[in-house]
Amino acid sequence: MVTTSTPTPSRLLAEQALSRTAGAPLLGGNKVELLIDAEAHFAAWLAAIRSARQRVLLENYIIRDDEVGHAFLDALTERAREGVFVAVVVDWMGCLGQSGSSFWKPLRAAGGQVRVFNSPQFGHSLGWMSRDHRKQLVIDGRQGFLSGVCISAKWLGHAARHIPPWRDTGVALHGPAVAELEAGFADSWNASGGSPLAFASPPSEEPAGDVAMRVIATQPATTGMYRLDQLIAAMARRSLWLTDAYFVGVPPYVQALSAAARDGVDVRLLVPGTSDISVVASLSRSGYRPLLRAGVRVFEWNGSMLHAKTAVADGQWARVGSSNLNLASWLSNREIDVAIEDGGFAAQLAAQYERDLQNATEIVLAPRRYRRGERIRSSEVRRAQPRHIGGSSGRAAAGALRIANSVGAALTERRVLGDTESGALVSTSMALAALTIVAVLWPAVVGWPIAAIAAWFAINTGIRAWQLRRQHLRRIRGIDEPD
Repeated sequence: MVTTSTPTPSRLLAEQALSRTAGAPLLGGNKVELLIDAEAHFAAWLAAIRSARQRVLLENYIIRDDEVGHAFLDALTERAREGVFVAVVVDWMGCLGQSGSSFWKPLRAAGGQVRVFNSPQFGHSLGWMSRDHRKQLVIDGRQGFLSGVCISAKWLGHAARHIPPWRDTGVALHGPAVAELEAGFADSWNASGGSPLAFASPPSEEPAGDVAMRVIATQPATTGMYRLDQLIAAMARRSLWLTDAYFVGVPPYVQALSAAARDGVDVRLLVPGTSDISVVASLSRSGYRPLLRAGVRVFEWNGSMLHAKTAVADGQWARVGSSNLNLASWLSNREIDVAIEDGGFAAQLAAQYERDLQNATEIVLAPRRYRRGERIRSSEVRRAQPRHIGGSSGRAAAGALRIANSVGAALTERRVLGDTESGALVSTSMALAALTIVAVLWPAVVGWPIAAIAAWFAINTGIRAWQLRRQHLRRIRGIDEPD
């Protein structure tokens, strides 16, 4: 994965594999700047918005009605009043309870445009499951930003309550890669309904530096980022250091990381010690054991919340963006990341990773479940007191995952069950027996929920069929009509 002036056959093969896997070409001539934590992000983003002369394109999962959200609203509104084209895409679920249509009235009154991605509607039974999880900003087609940071004061912490800022990572970009950010925004804009987005002038593609990168703007069911994460785990030769906010290991990826660690690769995973979504934290912990057994080193962040999504491999390849290492990001959401092939940037990200580990605690296997890791090297771990994290919902989710794994293994007989899994099977057997008794004695208790679910899918499937039929008839009429 080392860039050379005269590519070797193996390098060309690797570049082809990476491009086809990610579904994104390698673009040279870029300049990239690493942004750490929300304060640096917000200052850079607001300065860029205020400097805009042609267009401002903002796409973010959450824009909250608080002091940070209003700072951005004011900056966007001021640019719109000056005749700059301002377009904003926010996610319906992400902004639910965070900001509503009234929040955007000043911007719309000034001529700005706002679209909400994938709000609930009839005809799409499970459409609400797909979210726009991207966080990006593009200014005048020449400057771009992408990150894991949402526009919310929550990311700044709360000094009065002794809550430190959230730990997050992003980048600022100049060069040909910015055009790919604009294309990704246009795709989300068009998917949010209304007239398609068209620019008066093409974005600049002039070289701004010497960094090569791929912009990976994933859509639901495209799995480009999932395939790339798998491939990097297979290609890493010396090191693979991962940071993730909502890690939920699926078997193929856990196996890829485990195989790399067993092959001598220094694989590390840094995840939150405390999480804003306790259910995900519990699911994450339920998957530690196979990783630790394979030699993957797992660390938990000691701060308020670790929200960064990064990877750095072999000191030459790096990834930064919005994608988490879980099925929602890989298969369901719209995400945007950059995969950077540059030793200088990878070194910056690796140095930041080592600094982060100074505020993290290593998790190791021990006879009594887990114990806190000993201080191996001063640059790697810092000891901390054990903390209780997650409530009853988190423990229930983790328990459900363990039961599902045990029952699945018992039904498929694809792996040997351990003697400790007998309790999960007994619990499942008793629950199924109880459900059988209820279904026999009080069938309505089981029948009514099934009927309600069937009715919901019947209504939405019928509406969708009617919409497609109407489109088909319109197409036929358009073809049959004389000139």
